[in-house]
Amino acid sequence: MSMRTLSLMIAALAILAGCQAKEDKVIAITFDDGPNVTTTVKMLDMLEKHGVTASFFVNGMHINEESAKVMKRAYDMGCDIENHSYSHPAMSGLSEEELIKEIESTSALIEKYTGEAPQFFRPPYIDCNQKMMETIPLTFICGHGCEDWLPEVSAQERARRQIEAAVDGRIMLLHDMPGNESTVEALDIMIPELKKQGYRFVTISELFKLKNEPLTPHSGIMYSVVPEYQQQ
Repeated sequence: MSMRTLSLMIAALAILAGCQAKEDKVIAITFDDGPNVTTTVKMLDMLEKHGVTASFFVNGMHINEESAKVMKRAYDMGCDIENHSYSHPAMSGLSEEELIKEIESTSALIEKYTGEAPQFFRPPYIDCNQKMMETIPLTFICGHGCEDWLPEVSAQERARRQIEAAVDGRIMLLHDMPGNESTVEALDIMIPELKKQGYRFVTISELFKLKNEPLTPHSGIMYSVVPEYQQQ
């Protein structure tokens, strides 16, 4: 039995039994801008070290035969693979036809290599407008960031910002682009600390199921906490 199958079975049993206790706090780690054969691999190694899963919002332009193997590894571990556009443009300036191409080309690649189409989308640069909401048939995700694309923000500071922002249902926004070693180090700090605080790590799809939150394409909602009305 694969780790993904086991992870999904455990999540499904928890949901069917209605057994998310009031004290059971859940949080979702997410990554943007992969996949690649360097930093993404190190992120996966760190997730495996701590026995947790995450969600990867990938760019289609980064998916090739080699990086697809890394993406499939993440999927087999029980991680979600979601859509972050094809070429990472500022999408609010694109035409409807260009928007559809950005989304469909990446979703097709994800489904080709994992066998499962994405259900969620994070806009590059969190750049979003009403046309995008009306055109893109996926649930929009934002998340709490910590400026982890800036080399001057240390691993300790990245971890501190995410730990301080933690609430039940929080979506963490991180990046697995090449060279982002400090976020790998930050994971090694914040995952054990948040576990001590009683948090359990889940994927985006698991988070929505556990919170009984329906998927909301075309709704105008972009989630940083689930349920959305809890956003802080």
